[in-house]
Formats: sequence, structure tokens, C-alpha cells
Amino acid sequence: MSKDYLDSKEYGETLSKMREDIENGVYPPNERLHPLYELATNYHVSRTTMEAVIEELVDENMVTRRLGNGIFVNPKPIYSSGIEELGSVSDMIKRAGKLPGTQFVAAEVVKPSASDLAQFNSLDVQALARVERVRTADGEPVVYCIDKIDHELVPIGLIHSQDSIFKLIEEHTGKRIHYAETFIEPIGFHEKISAILNCRPDQALLLLRQMHYTEDHEPILYSVNYFKSDAFQFHVVRKRTD
Repeated sequence: MSKDYLDSKEYGETLSKMREDIENGVYPPNERLHPLYELATNYHVSRTTMEAVIEELVDENMVTRRLGNGIFVNPKPIYSSGIEELGSVSDMIKRAGKLPGTQFVAAEVVKPSASDLAQFNSLDVQALARVERVRTADGEPVVYCIDKIDHELVPIGLIHSQDSIFKLIEEHTGKRIHYAETFIEPIGFHEKISAILNCRPDQALLLLRQMHYTEDHEPILYSVNYFKSDAFQFHVVRKRTD
């Protein structure tokens, strides 16, 4: 499709109107849009113009094509920030204007594996408190968290006393998490976790594996967080090195 066509008044006005309608809830999140020919009729444009508008909305992640099912409106992420910003999941949810909640799935004291000892950079860790939780925003499940911390540092019995492990660590030990080394991986459908987070079969998860450190570079908390991709959005500023 030529650039002249994409710059046409008809295309631009229709794209702006559809963006506005999606933002204003004319088409609610997760709703399937009308077939292409009906949309073209409703907006008084050609089918070719409407196809170009839909393609742009797909590129902007406002809508998604689901093979064999149609075009659906994507929910707006409840939280969007630079990946370089470090905060607890509770803080992320609060900053989005939502009420954070916690559903405990499992809590146990486990013997650290060789991988765990390498992560914590210590052979002195005798036992880890391992906790699995579902974090909610206004009651909706949005993150599945698996956290590990030295059991001598924070006994597992204290985990239930505080939604935010960041705050629990600071209040109980006086140590404050200062930074984290993070590895990011998009993954497909997870048989257990996707179901708990009410994900569609075609909906991806964003996996963040993080080792958190104090200001003195002490590894203190290892987290594996599965973020629901339509609820959280992260971005990063990249710079050229040459």
C-alpha cells in the first residue's frame, strides 16, 4: 500500500475515530469487533481503507487478530514503565490506581540446590523459604510470583504478615533492596500458571527472573514472576555504543 494512500484524509480520520472509540469504551476490552465489511459500512469508508486501519491498530497493539475467531480489542495495560525502574509488585499495582491483593498458593522450607547456592553466591545458606503467590489488582489475578529467600533471614512464618516481600525484608532485617539483575523472557501458554491468571490459550506471559541485591551488593531475594501480558507493559531506552 502506497504512502500517499496511508496519508489520505479518509484513512487518517478513520484511524483517529477508531482509536478514540476504543479509548472511550465504545468497543470494550476483549470484545470481538464486527466483521471488516460491517466496520467499513459503519465508518463510511471502503473495505480497503478499513483493512489498513485495522492493520495499524494491530501494529499499535490496540487490537489483535485471532486466527479463525476475528479481531479483538486488547485491554489497556494497568501498568506501564521503564524496565529500569525497580519496585515491588504491590507498588506497581498501587501506582496503576488499583488495590493490590495476595492469594497464597504454597509456602515451604526447601534445601537449596546447587543453582540456588550459585544464585545467592553463598555456600552458607542452609535452607530457603520458597513462596508461591498470585498477586491481584482489584481482585483480578495479574502476576504469579515464586520467591526464594534465606530462611534464617526471613522465617517462612512471617511471609503471610505482609503483601510486599520488599517491605517485609526491610522491616524484619533492616536491609533494603537497592537493585536487581533481571532476565526477561516471553513465553507461551503455561499449563498451570496461564489457567490461574485466566489467560486465553493464545495469550503470552512475560517472565522476569530477578536476583535482588542490597546496596552492599548482597544477594537477598530471588524472584520468578509471570506477568500477564495484557496487564503489564515494560519498555527500555537503548543507546548506540559506536
